[in-house]
Amino acid sequence: MPGNDWVTLELDDIQSGALHERPSPYVGVYLLLRIDDRAAGRELVRRLQAVVDTGTPSPDPAHDAWMTVAFTFHGLKALGVPQSSLDSFAPEFREGMAARATHLGDVGESSPEQWEKPLGTADVHVAIAVLAPDLARLEAVAERARRAHQELDGITVLWRQDCYQLPTGRTSFGFKDGIGQPGVEGSGRPPSNPHDRPLKAGEIILGYPDETGELPPMPTPDILGRNGTYVIFRKLHTNVAAYRQYLRAKAADREEEALLGAKMVGRWQGGAPLALSPERDDPDLGSDPRRNNDFLYGDDPRGFKCPVGAHARRANPRDALDTDGSVDVRLHRMIRRSTSYGPPLPDGVLEDDGADRGIIFVCVGAHIKRQFEFVKTQWLNDGIFIGAPSEADPLVGSGDGATSFTIPRRPIRRRLQDLPPFVTTRGGEYCFAPSLPAMRWLAELP
Repeated sequence: MPGNDWVTLELDDIQSGALHERPSPYVGVYLLLRIDDRAAGRELVRRLQAVVDTGTPSPDPAHDAWMTVAFTFHGLKALGVPQSSLDSFAPEFREGMAARATHLGDVGESSPEQWEKPLGTADVHVAIAVLAPDLARLEAVAERARRAHQELDGITVLWRQDCYQLPTGRTSFGFKDGIGQPGVEGSGRPPSNPHDRPLKAGEIILGYPDETGELPPMPTPDILGRNGTYVIFRKLHTNVAAYRQYLRAKAADREEEALLGAKMVGRWQGGAPLALSPERDDPDLGSDPRRNNDFLYGDDPRGFKCPVGAHARRANPRDALDTDGSVDVRLHRMIRRSTSYGPPLPDGVLEDDGADRGIIFVCVGAHIKRQFEFVKTQWLNDGIFIGAPSEADPLVGSGDGATSFTIPRRPIRRRLQDLPPFVTTRGGEYCFAPSLPAMRWLAELP
């Protein structure tokens, strides 16, 4: 059983991306780099270590701009990490996301053969994320990243993706995102759901007990693994026009259109959860961070308020699986750090304009397999756990063909048929964000 001992996180050693709450709204950029020369790679790490932000909260709101650095397995190999240390990383990380694509449901148009290069290749070694409240502060932090790799002949910038969060907090599908985050014990940040207790620190940060009461497997030596975390990075193209066309075809009017969209997601576009406002939107509720995540699903076992197959309920079933005790939802929680990219499709437009838009899905945790991979394969791609084996997540389920979606209602349920894939995977990587001491260790490898 998990212990009750409260831990103290070594926040000055932990990169800020895992625990730091992002500014809202924000702008950002992701960079992917290749290490062509080992000495240049270690010098890059030395320079980056000096400018990476830690998880210690800043008292200055103007400092809400930060940079996070992570490495792929191939990147650690390129730096010359000893084989014994490489072998100590999680098997999923060593294999890489592209090698696990079939397991994850990345098939057909989402298969690695269709991915945007260099995503999913052995060329990707270093991932850098920079986020800031505005362009001026973004440029200031991005300049620190540029200075770190400029004039290093053995470092190549392979890929750049600009990203953002709108002032409304809404994604390309039009729904407010990033509402429900777990708290992490010792981080100083409470859960967004007051019904939750903070997760054990070892669920997110390596080197601490997790929800099982044990220390998660950690890369060796300790200085390399401790206070690090795994980062899952995916570029997801959203077919917004197809999504709007589908709702328009299935709804009698705009009001029903909004309701069907909310039933598929589990929230209204403004963020109000169906669990609290099942019949109509409540903008005040959606915009109130003290209330918009203050709910459970246990009082709605059949999904009359929020369908059991809705995206938000699949991704985090809360207490809905507590009845038989077979699933501990807390073992599958993650910190999500997703952002939007590409121009929004203007409101009301039903035809695809050809622009690339979507979500850069990012999550962090200490267990790739039982956190991200479990949720993706068992809860989003499959419907067995909700008693609907043939139904995938209506928004982001496996893209291998059309699926259906059931909306419980009295006297007769409604079943939406032939939902096409609305999301296509354009690529992804499994990365490791080391602690600051680990970055110094990497920079000084013999």
